[in-house]
Amino acid sequence: MDIEKTKEYFRQMLRRKDFMALKEEMSKLAVQDVAEILNQMDEKESLLAFRLLPKDKAAEVFSYLSDKIRTAFSQMIEEDELKSLVEDLFFDDKIDFLEEMPANVVKKILQRTPESERRLINQFLQYPEHSAGSIMTIEFVDLKTDMTVEQALCHIRYTAPKKETIYTCYVIDQQRHLLGAISLKDLVLADPSSKIEDLMDKNIITVRTDDDQEYVASLFKKYDLLSMPVVDRENRLVGIITIDDVVDVLEEENTEDIQKMGGISPSEESYLSQSPITMAKNRLLWLIALMVSATFTGRIIQKYEDLLQTMVILAAFIPMLMDTGGNAGSQSSTMVIRGLALGEIRTRDAFKVVAKEFMVSIIAGISLAGLNFIRLIAIEKVSTSIALVVSITLIAVVVMAKVVGGLLPLLAKIVKIDPAIMASPLITTIVDAMALVAYFNIAKLFLKI
Repeated sequence: MDIEKTKEYFRQMLRRKDFMALKEEMSKLAVQDVAEILNQMDEKESLLAFRLLPKDKAAEVFSYLSDKIRTAFSQMIEEDELKSLVEDLFFDDKIDFLEEMPANVVKKILQRTPESERRLINQFLQYPEHSAGSIMTIEFVDLKTDMTVEQALCHIRYTAPKKETIYTCYVIDQQRHLLGAISLKDLVLADPSSKIEDLMDKNIITVRTDDDQEYVASLFKKYDLLSMPVVDRENRLVGIITIDDVVDVLEEENTEDIQKMGGISPSEESYLSQSPITMAKNRLLWLIALMVSATFTGRIIQKYEDLLQTMVILAAFIPMLMDTGGNAGSQSSTMVIRGLALGEIRTRDAFKVVAKEFMVSIIAGISLAGLNFIRLIAIEKVSTSIALVVSITLIAVVVMAKVVGGLLPLLAKIVKIDPAIMASPLITTIVDAMALVAYFNIAKLFLKI
């Protein structure tokens, strides 16, 4: 489906006030597609189209709308209509919505919420950001050990409409301690008279409410889970995390890592929704830090100013050596950062990483130096001594860059800093300084200056 064409088609129907046709067209689309179209429309047009949706579909679409559109809706529609919308959201979507809304909107919604649910919402809102507790839902199916399969299936049929997922059911005791889990498939295939206690799986993967969401995502990947129970310190079941929430976590974490690797302070807002001032503020701190750190390379060049005046041609190869070093270091840091994120590399593997990057750098450095030597002699027509200096420096720079690029993310992990910070901008700055020092010292040694 072409979203842009469909959006324009929707707008034409709104202008013609052909509301019945628009309602029919929206009913044919998946809720995610409707939300994507509404996100790209003018706020007033979007709200008008949204109000044509049936109540059950409206709540689903609302959960997929952008924070910007949802905030606009919450300020334009009546309190009763907003309350009705929020009530129909699954609990975890409701929490996500309230976390992003202005305080006055949250206050209005909580004032009209039953006290029991209000206590639960407040509890969820107090969980640490990016923790398992902050992304879990309380809408799951729980069973008792003394239930028969037949009783369990009846219980599921009765409660399923209000639950986010029913594919895995969790077995608890009277104090809500988690005892085991059983899949809907196993229940359907089992003897109706069998006891849940005899069928449940007691070896289940759990997380605590204060566990980091990135750790939760790694467990989902490792064990191929669709949902995971969240327990408190006394092993009481307080909620579950579903795979759709983990996909959101992975997207959020990957976006954050990419921003940090690019030297940008992380932001949860989309690119187009951020103001130029906000974007500049997120980038300026890093640019200042990198600019200041880059002055070290200037100091190094000043230190060897006499050498450059004696052999001016050396200056022509500085950009190539620095760029090659930065690129080589970025390759290594990117691979190690990704390996750390996927759990393929541990901090104890530091020596293995250094050894591997050293071997790679030797192969890459000699290959680049060989090609460069031939180019300088055959094309640039420089002297053999200059070509030799530049080529040997190239090997040294690639070796240093790849070892440093592989090692810095591991050091960051050890001191509990996000390894993504040790990416291209920072690696390039460090390697530039090292490349210049190596270049000038090798030149002095070989050229006898």
